[in-house]
Amino acid sequence: QQRDWANYGRYAAANAALTTAPAVVFMGNSITDGWDNAHPEFFTDNNFACRGIGGQVTSQMLCRFRADVIDLRPKAVVILAGTNDIAGNNGPIECGHIVENIVSMAELALAAGIRPILCSVLPAAKYPWRPEIESVPEKIAALNARLQQYAAERGLTWVDYYSAMDAGDGSMRSEYTKDGVHPTPEGYDVMERVIRPVLAEWLP
Repeated sequence: QQRDWANYGRYAAANAALTTAPAVVFMGNSITDGWDNAHPEFFTDNNFACRGIGGQVTSQMLCRFRADVIDLRPKAVVILAGTNDIAGNNGPIECGHIVENIVSMAELALAAGIRPILCSVLPAAKYPWRPEIESVPEKIAALNARLQQYAAERGLTWVDYYSAMDAGDGSMRSEYTKDGVHPTPEGYDVMERVIRPVLAEWLP
């Protein structure tokens, strides 16, 4: 069976149907994908485009970054990625290689004149679909630290969802999630409060 590994097909029709460039594209996994499902008006009212695909790792996002971000000619791209890599969705990967994939997306955006906005991975104590993955909070903290350092070194915007959603032990606050990983509509309310000031210049 033929397999579209990066899932270019998911947004191919939506990309082709665009008549004007979105102000901001949101690149990510199920957390971004679910945002559009929970609060579609956040995207439609602000000329934002959701390009999240559930289950994806950073390697897949990097593959489709040109088709799903650069070719849409947005002013900025919000990159929220890495938790599925830690979960081992595509097999084991070292933290350094996760960082490299996200850095590569940011550098591609910069080269295309698009402002990259890097986001912290959300807190999680464990992955329900990968219970064998250990030390999840520590791995998320390590990845976030390296991404924040890169953002600081390159002068890029860093969005800290983590601090607003952390229960204090590296897990997500229970009122913001049902499974410990994915936000509820209330969780997305928090994320919107965090990121709206960052996107102020592109809000209507």
